[in-house]
Amino acid sequence: MVRQPTVTHVPAGCRRVELVVILGLLTAFAPLSIDMYLPAFPTLTTALETDGTTVQLSLASFFIAFAAGQVLFGPLSDRFGRRAPLFGSLLLYAVASIGCALAQSIEALIVLRLLQGFGACAGGVISRAVVRDLFERDEAARIFSALILVMGAAPIFAPLLGGKLLIWADWRAIFWFLSGVGLVCLAAVIWRMPETQKVEHIQSLQPGRIVRTYVRLLCDVRFVAYALIGALSLGGLFAYVAGSPFVFIDLFGLAPDDYAVLFGLSALGFVTAAQFNGRLIPRFGPARLLSAGTTVYVLGSAVLVLVTTTGWGGVPGFVVPVVVAISALGLMLPNTSAMALAHFPQVAGSASALLGCLQFTFAAIATVLMGAIQAESAVPVASMIAGGAVLAAAVRWGVAKE
Repeated sequence: MVRQPTVTHVPAGCRRVELVVILGLLTAFAPLSIDMYLPAFPTLTTALETDGTTVQLSLASFFIAFAAGQVLFGPLSDRFGRRAPLFGSLLLYAVASIGCALAQSIEALIVLRLLQGFGACAGGVISRAVVRDLFERDEAARIFSALILVMGAAPIFAPLLGGKLLIWADWRAIFWFLSGVGLVCLAAVIWRMPETQKVEHIQSLQPGRIVRTYVRLLCDVRFVAYALIGALSLGGLFAYVAGSPFVFIDLFGLAPDDYAVLFGLSALGFVTAAQFNGRLIPRFGPARLLSAGTTVYVLGSAVLVLVTTTGWGGVPGFVVPVVVAISALGLMLPNTSAMALAHFPQVAGSASALLGCLQFTFAAIATVLMGAIQAESAVPVASMIAGGAVLAAAVRWGVAKE
């Protein structure tokens, strides 16, 4: 296979490592905003006098806003550049996080989480667009793998920190902390992040042009196929995110701190696999690594369904296959992102937005479904993960052929 030429120019005044760290932090808003307060689910149920299903709606509302908001921020970043939209979105995130910390009812928390998700979504959209501005497909896949090293630290440490804050203070401290993170990232963007959009790629904000751009993307089989693989995989991942507090804390009877450690194992596997992906791309290319990751994802989720339906193995029997399945996403998500965006440099913001919207729409659907299921075992969680894996594999080998 002939390799594409690689663009490795990083704007003057910003080192490559520094840029990766900033983009990784911006991409980490979603896992940080989600994973950090997962250990607080049982506490929120008591403190706000509600039930577990309603508390999970605060997770779903974040997903809905995070997915829908990307469709707006993509065209905005194609018109006004990558930096300006981030200023407003990060400020909104910080203010909404303060509102969550002050919420007196579950209804208020759900609405404020909606606003928080809207503020958080620009980080992921614009980070992917910046990578596409600067790098071609194979190098972009390596950069996405590097971003996961930064982004992936959030699922590892966020539940641990959330659990500690619950011991030292209460659930409100989690949102005060998130507000501080938003303000720190805003400062980093203002003083250290360069503008990367090329002048010749500036697009208008005419509604007709925006609609035509999205229609063109949705009619491109390559884009849709790789976006769907990522979306289906992410749907399975967030079914696990939404269902894991019930499985580990309620079903297995673990303490929030123990749950955070076990949850962090899967995040560590995900990050480690992504780093291997970055190193292996020059030798194997993103397409072959995507196929390998899809195979492992299917096998891991199949074993997970087996052990949950038979009840074999207890906590280790659940943890081992779920870590294998989630780790496989480290070989899938960087490559699906790079391959979906490879052919759209002129509308990188819009393409990144549609990619993220599809991914987090599936994540929201999976979260809502997990909240609606009155589970009495780990089977529904395992089945959702396996369903995403099988459908992703069907798209990979049925449509997205290279």
